[in-house]
Amino acid sequence: QVQLVESGGGLVQAGGSLRLSCTASGNIFSFNAMGWYRQAPGKQRELVASISRSGSASYADSVKDRFAISRASANLMYLEMNSLKPEDTAVYHCAVDRAAILSGSPVRADYWGQGAQVTVSS
Repeated sequence: QVQLVESGGGLVQAGGSLRLSCTASGNIFSFNAMGWYRQAPGKQRELVASISRSGSASYADSVKDRFAISRASANLMYLEMNSLKPEDTAVYHCAVDRAAILSGSPVRADYWGQGAQVTVSS
């Protein structure tokens, strides 16, 4: 079992920045990929960014060049979000999976965090 705890969400004006953190505990050697999904009201959950155990990162086109994912250790991950837009408003979920990278389609992961609300005002 793996437990995931997110922190760092909040309210920010358009153009601002936030940093999300995700800490994993439990059997941290059972997963390889870490990453973030988000779900806006009335929309499907989508993959935002993924990072492998070796540090290879990938991003959704909508956040490329604005967001940066990093992995400080096997169980600590960050998502630096810059130049935030109102359309980035969503609940952001930390997720981990046994695969090397997270899946964007279908959306799936072995373990999920409860989510952190990010609200960007215009």
